[in-house]
Amino acid sequence: MSEKSKLPSRLLFYLFSVSMFLLILSSIFLLQFGSTSIPSLVLTQILVNSTSVYFSPSVQSEPSKLPSIPSKPITEVDCPSLKMVASGQDRKKICDSSEAVLRVYMYDLPPEFHFGLLGWKWKENQTWPGVDNIPPYPGGLNLQHSIEYWLTLDLLASNSESLIRPCSVVRVQNSSQADVIFVPFFSSLSYNRFSKLRGKEKISLNLMLQNKLVQFLMARDEWKQFKGKDHLIIAHHPNSMLKVRKKLGSAMFVLADFGRYHTETANLEKDIIAPYKHVVRTTPSEQSAQFNQRPTLVYFQGAIYRKAGGAIRQELYYLLKDENDVHFTFGSVQGHGINSAGKGMASSKFCLNIAGDTPSSNRLFDAIVSHCVPVIISDNIELPFEDVLDYSEFCVFVRASDAVKKGYLLNLLRGIKRDKWTKMWERLKEISPHFEYQYPSQSGDAVDMIWRSVYHKTSLVRLNINRKNRYHQAEAFLKGN
Repeated sequence: MSEKSKLPSRLLFYLFSVSMFLLILSSIFLLQFGSTSIPSLVLTQILVNSTSVYFSPSVQSEPSKLPSIPSKPITEVDCPSLKMVASGQDRKKICDSSEAVLRVYMYDLPPEFHFGLLGWKWKENQTWPGVDNIPPYPGGLNLQHSIEYWLTLDLLASNSESLIRPCSVVRVQNSSQADVIFVPFFSSLSYNRFSKLRGKEKISLNLMLQNKLVQFLMARDEWKQFKGKDHLIIAHHPNSMLKVRKKLGSAMFVLADFGRYHTETANLEKDIIAPYKHVVRTTPSEQSAQFNQRPTLVYFQGAIYRKAGGAIRQELYYLLKDENDVHFTFGSVQGHGINSAGKGMASSKFCLNIAGDTPSSNRLFDAIVSHCVPVIISDNIELPFEDVLDYSEFCVFVRASDAVKKGYLLNLLRGIKRDKWTKMWERLKEISPHFEYQYPSQSGDAVDMIWRSVYHKTSLVRLNINRKNRYHQAEAFLKGN
C-alpha cells in the first residue's frame, strides 16, 4: 500500500480517537456537575421514561419543609411499597399493606350511609361502586365539607390495580391488622341534604342514620375493644353528627374547627382539623398575578351580618367599605358568586378571613389557592396541618380587638411592602397543593396530609392504650388463679 493511501486512514483513526476522548471527558463532566448542567426535570423524565412508565401528579412536589411520615418515608416520584407488575404493555400498581405506614380497616356500612346519599343505585349484595364509576359529589357549598367522600375514595383506590396513588395508607380487610378503623358515613352530606323532614317522615333521614350508626358501632367488638378510641369519624360540617357526637366522642373526629364542640367531646389531643374543599378555581402558579398586578389591597365578599363571634364582620364592614382600594361587600353563591369571588381574590393582595358563626370558613382556603395573602381575624381558629406548616410564613394574623380599632388594619396591611408580600406570595404557591382534594390522591395533597395527621394521632392513641395495659396482665393472672 502506498504512503498516499495510508494517510487518510491514519487521519480518520486520529479523529476518531480524539472524538472518543472528548466524549468520555464530557460525560464525566456532566456526571460531576449534572445538578447544575442538566435541569432536574429533564433528568427525571429521562429516568422515568426509560421504564416506559410516566408519573404525572396533578400537584406540585412537596415543599422541602414538609417532613415525611416517620419510619417509612415516601419519595417524591414514587413510594417504596408501589410494585409494578408488567404484562405486555399493561402495568398494574399494587400497594403492599405490609409496607404501608398506616393500615385502615373500613366498615362495609350499607350504601345508605355513604354513596346511596348521592343517589347511587346499588345492586343486591353490593356495598361500593367501582373505582372507575364513582358517583359525583354535588357542587356549590355542599362541596366544601366533602372530606368523608375523598377519604372513602382513597381507601377504595388503595386496593385497586388500575390507579396510581401514594401507598402510605392502605385499606386492610381484617380489623386486627388495622391501625385505625374508618367509619364511612357521609355525615356532612347527610346534614346538608337530609336533615329536614320530607313527606310523612316523623324523623329526618339524617337523624335516623345517626341513630342507626350508634347502634351499629356499639354492637361491634372493634368498638368495644378500645371504646372507639381507634375509630375515625368524619364530621366536618359544624352541624353534622349533632345528636350523637357526645356518644361517639371517644373516637377521633375529623372536623373543620371546635366552634360547636365541648372540649370533652373534641380537642386537639385526639382530633384532626381538615381544610375545607375550596370552591373557587385554583390559580396556576405561572398565571398568578404579582404585587403590582393586584389593584385591590383588601378583599372580602360574603355574609356580613353574623351572630356570636361573627359580629366583628359588621364592625369591619363599616370601617372599610368606603376605602378606595378595599372590596368589602355582601356576596353569596347565587348567580356567578363563586366565579366573581375567585376573580376578586386573584386580583387582590390581601384576603380577609373573619370569624363567622364558627371560627373557620372556606374563605381561607379559597384565598390560599388564589395566592391572595390571607388575613386571619379569628381568635379561636384552629388550622389544619399546623404541626408541619408555619402559617405565619404566608398569612397575617390580627387579633379581633385590634382589627376593630380605627385605622389599625389598613395601616398594618399598607405597611407590608412589596418584598415582604412577594415572599409570602411565593410561599403560598409552594404550599397550596396541600389543600387540594383529588381522586386518585397524590403525595402531599389534602387527602395525603390528612392521613399523615391520622398517623400522628394513632401513635398517641396507641401510646395511651399501651400505658393503661401495663398492669392488666397481672390482674388477669390473679383472676385466673
